[in-house]
Amino acid sequence: MEKIKKIKIRAKDLCKSYGAGDNRVQALDHVSLEVFEGEMVAVLGNSGCGKSTFLNMLGGMDRFDSGSIKVSELELFGLDDKGLTDFRRKRIGFVFQSFNLIAELTARENVALTANPKDKGITDRMLELVGLRDRADCYPGQLSGGQQQRISIARAMAKEPELFLCDEPTGSLDSETGKTVLLCLEQLVREYGKTMVIVTHNQDISKIADRTIVMKNGKILEERVNQNILSVNEVEW
Repeated sequence: MEKIKKIKIRAKDLCKSYGAGDNRVQALDHVSLEVFEGEMVAVLGNSGCGKSTFLNMLGGMDRFDSGSIKVSELELFGLDDKGLTDFRRKRIGFVFQSFNLIAELTARENVALTANPKDKGITDRMLELVGLRDRADCYPGQLSGGQQQRISIARAMAKEPELFLCDEPTGSLDSETGKTVLLCLEQLVREYGKTMVIVTHNQDISKIADRTIVMKNGKILEERVNQNILSVNEVEW
């Protein structure tokens, strides 16, 4: 018997606009999407299509005008600022194009910022997982771009979130360095069963995802299941 997929995210009829009058921009226009537990979904589209706005809504970083988002049955609409902060802090692992590391802290200290205080060894385990245990005492300025991004992934992992949201995680990296970063993200989904949404403009990256969502002008233009999921090492771009 086929295992029933559990829904991790249920977004329905999301609308978001900025500005007013002639300057009003419809960033999201009745966007609906379900993401299943343990699934990697790539949201694809050109700059300005609404994909990053959509990710911000899923992560509770911005409020939507209307619609509904449930993450593991928690409804985000109507949560106050404290509720959204708690949601982000406890349940979401963010990975952005900019690494957002604190320059004055070592790699270990950056990861420890979000680590579960009850698990004393989790920081070093996460550094080991991204292959940078030997660089734990280095400051961000002493690390390459790819190493910094892997530290940011370790930091996101250290809080043990139920959902990873990645916004152009390889956007500022060359292809080979980007592959190293994607291998870390791939491992989280395929080996550890994490749920992940990746926003990207790179069609090749979407080949490693279970599904691809194509957005344009604030709407979902196409949704397709990947019948031939590639590993990161099989992707060329």
